[in-house]
Amino acid sequence: MKIKDFDTKTLDTILNRMIESVERSKKEIYTIGEQSRLDYERLKSELAEVEDLTARIICEGERLENRVRTARDELSEISIHFKNYEEEKVHSAYERAHELQMELTLNRQLERQLVERKKDLMRRMRGIRDTIERADHLVSQISVVMNYLMSDLREMGEILEDAKLKQEFGIKIIEAQEEERKRLSREIHDGPAQMLANVMMRSDLIERVYREEGQEAAFAEIRSFKQMVRTSLYEVRRIIYDLRPMALDDLGLIPTLKKYLQTIEDYYKTVKITFQPLKEETRLPANYEVALFRLVQESVQNALKHAEAKEIQVQLEITETSVTAIVKDDGKGFDQKKRKYNSFGIMGMKERVDLLGGRFAISSKPGQGAAVIIQIPVPPEK
Repeated sequence: MKIKDFDTKTLDTILNRMIESVERSKKEIYTIGEQSRLDYERLKSELAEVEDLTARIICEGERLENRVRTARDELSEISIHFKNYEEEKVHSAYERAHELQMELTLNRQLERQLVERKKDLMRRMRGIRDTIERADHLVSQISVVMNYLMSDLREMGEILEDAKLKQEFGIKIIEAQEEERKRLSREIHDGPAQMLANVMMRSDLIERVYREEGQEAAFAEIRSFKQMVRTSLYEVRRIIYDLRPMALDDLGLIPTLKKYLQTIEDYYKTVKITFQPLKEETRLPANYEVALFRLVQESVQNALKHAEAKEIQVQLEITETSVTAIVKDDGKGFDQKKRKYNSFGIMGMKERVDLLGGRFAISSKPGQGAAVIIQIPVPPEK
């Protein structure tokens, strides 16, 4: 049966109902995950307090042990020379030794209770962490299903004649989108979100340090606190810049690439990036500038993550009729006969170049680095 023979309205109704049901499930799972994160942070804070109290109890226990030992030595001396001591002093020594022993017993009992409490908190935190991971995994899977259901496969079917190729291509697009979202989620969680959580804890710590250790120690904590905030701000700006450099619209392709490559060099610190633009002030249509920026960005990221490059050269030449971008690296390279060219990163770059009517090529050998060559025709000015 051909696609056109289907009742598309009925199919759309079914898909909409499925999407609504899946969306409700996704929200519920997301709520569970967020509540679990709040519970985890609360238990983490409580665990820190229990560990701090345990350390103080152990210290107090050691002090009591020394006092009990001294009291026992005193009683031993009294028992040997009993006749030389007054009854009141003997009674007082026994009372003091008994009180110290009771304090030590209570101290040890409290220490055992705290140790058990710590174990219980850690068990609960492990359970909650497993719940968070499962919730995140389920949300990611549901997002893939949602995107697949919401994709307009009928329009794609007009372009792709083979139904199997159409399905695989759609799934790859969705998976790439989800991978990008997961990457961004991990960056925000491991970077700014974690740092902001530490900022909250450190802000409480400053008050305690001021009360317990004085003004100088509090100032030292404040300086450390400010550095943490600066680092958080840097991470947020870096993530925003990766999503969409605002300078691209205002300044153009070449200044934005300069800033981006300098930022990457400063961030990784172990790589040297050289940028050679051959024409400074030429502006291109907005979609061309975005496409070229993303192509260079993807090439540089591949050199850093996969080729383990230490030096990267980016050349950009803009003429009246074309733009040529070359990204070279001194990384480990690869065998072009064995390398799979259907990897989605390369496919995405080729698709982007094809949409602009350009040419895309990669040159590489094992141990001799790689070069990505992109040439795109520039439309004539109207």
